[in-house]
Amino acid sequence: MTQTVKLAIGSVLIGVLVLAIKAFAAWLTGSVALYSDALESTVNVAAAIAALVAIRYAARPADATHPYGHHKAEFVSAVLEGVLIIVAALLIMNEAWHVWRAPEPLELPLEGLLINGAATVINAAWATLLLRQGRRHRSPALVADGRHLMTDVVSSAGVALGVLLAILTGWWWLDPLMAALVAVNILWSGSRLVRESLDGLLDGAVSDDMLNRLRSVIAETGSGAVEAHDLRTRHAGQVVFLDFHLVVPGEMTVFDAHEICDRIEAALIREVPGARITIHVEPEHKQKHSGIVVLD
Repeated sequence: MTQTVKLAIGSVLIGVLVLAIKAFAAWLTGSVALYSDALESTVNVAAAIAALVAIRYAARPADATHPYGHHKAEFVSAVLEGVLIIVAALLIMNEAWHVWRAPEPLELPLEGLLINGAATVINAAWATLLLRQGRRHRSPALVADGRHLMTDVVSSAGVALGVLLAILTGWWWLDPLMAALVAVNILWSGSRLVRESLDGLLDGAVSDDMLNRLRSVIAETGSGAVEAHDLRTRHAGQVVFLDFHLVVPGEMTVFDAHEICDRIEAALIREVPGARITIHVEPEHKQKHSGIVVLD
């Protein structure tokens, strides 16, 4: 079992625990804001399960019908998570509107806040771990789950502040107002997550920072070649695909050209572990004078 799968399973278990705690706090107080917080945790559990399925599927090796692997399954999971977040936001908006028209005092609000606060601390710790490990393992599903949970943490803090102000002032309409603000916040988060995930599904290129690092590696390790041009990249789940044309002197043997390609490929994989690299070797008259100049 890989580390990413273990983390995904952990997300499901943590999600269920946090959901139970928040649901109890909402039931105890009758707060629509705390209810909205619990409802978002329901989405967290569903999204964590989707991420687990996607990560396990994405880990499958390439086969005859998927020769490039199954890596994009993680992006599908992230899109689904974004859609679930948006649905949760709309449900919260609907509930907040009903309570707004007839706000009522809360029961045991301080106790409810303390219980909800415990769930928020658990979420914050797990979200931090997911973001760190997700970036380390280049897992879009884990990063998406971590971002979602961190958004949940921010929402929970806002809910707690609103409920506390309602207790201190007696303005019980602050409760549905905070629920509505939570809905707006997670609606924005969900739309951003969908947009970023769709970029991966549409073969979006790597970041400019990574692209510059790749260009430097090619320039520094391609001694013997003339230039590299038409460098293209895309990322699919944990894997980065890149291809480019490498211009070599016309009189160079196939063996020597292949040695240069092997040296560049090894250096690129050290920079981006697991990268899939395709190099097209061309003779000197194909030089474009506009690509990566190889350093001797």
